[in-house]
Amino acid sequence: MLDCQAEELLPEEKEKLAHPVVGGIILFSRNYHDKRQLSALVQDIRRYAKKPVLIAVDHEGGRVQRFREGFTAIPAMGEILRQSEHQDESAAYAKACGLVLAHELKTLDIDFSFAPVLDINGVSQVIGDRAFADNADDVIRLAAHLIQGLKVVNMPAIGKHFPGHGSVAPDSHIALPVDERDFDEIRHTDMVVFERLIERDLLDGVMPAHVIYNQVCSQPAGFSQKWLQRILSDNIGFKGAVFSDDLSMHGASVAGSYLERAEAALDAGCDMVLACNNPKGAESILDGLESRFSQLSAKDTKKQERVMALYGRSMPIGLQDKYESAVKLIKTLSER
Repeated sequence: MLDCQAEELLPEEKEKLAHPVVGGIILFSRNYHDKRQLSALVQDIRRYAKKPVLIAVDHEGGRVQRFREGFTAIPAMGEILRQSEHQDESAAYAKACGLVLAHELKTLDIDFSFAPVLDINGVSQVIGDRAFADNADDVIRLAAHLIQGLKVVNMPAIGKHFPGHGSVAPDSHIALPVDERDFDEIRHTDMVVFERLIERDLLDGVMPAHVIYNQVCSQPAGFSQKWLQRILSDNIGFKGAVFSDDLSMHGASVAGSYLERAEAALDAGCDMVLACNNPKGAESILDGLESRFSQLSAKDTKKQERVMALYGRSMPIGLQDKYESAVKLIKTLSER
């Protein structure tokens, strides 16, 4: 999954889209001017790819909402509890957020947002109010309701950052966080959120953290066969798509060059790797992986199937009243 640099595709980006190992594009604020322009960009991405590709965005709400003008302001997930007077209201608020963000993205033919954040609001410098709450029970409850809102619009839910980024302070965008806790503490404090939602079949995808959980594995979770294959797949039973976090983040640098990072993530159990904000690094991945995927193995075919199961899920008709009611609820509660 690549990014693009501007509000229109550059000539070299049109060429990259048709590359055989490109399966998706993630959009950023720099790609948005208004809805008409974004719609044209999405159409161009689909045309120049010459194959089905996923189009995604980080559109969680709060400080991580890439499109703003012309879109409903989704609150930070940590505001839902603070602005609600009782559990039923917070549940309705969370569901409304999921429905509205999904409806507004799906209307523009964007497949999904990388959401919800399933970390707890602990000591992390990068999570904070991106999390629903400071405890697993509230995160599980509110995330489940937000996912129900996504499902009304037939949008996949992608939970991040497995097994939990909230209990370690450094920001993996600019540092390599190391979590020194033992597995039992990680599981019961953080990972239980993913376990419970997977048990309820609510997650279509998962994004692992660029965090080293030192007492479990020496590699960050996104490059770890133990975390992704033994724990997430075998023990928890997750069968959906696994996306690496952005390989340009500092937390990924431990895995080597850009190509080595991509290969390590794929070998560990990721089905799709994100290569953003470094065009040269992305090109090295495309060049390096082309021969690997010229003859798809059975394992690689399964990766492709899991990822493309998220593509092109059509939005049900007749949702306008539900959408308008959800927007009204969000605005009412956000103004408290």
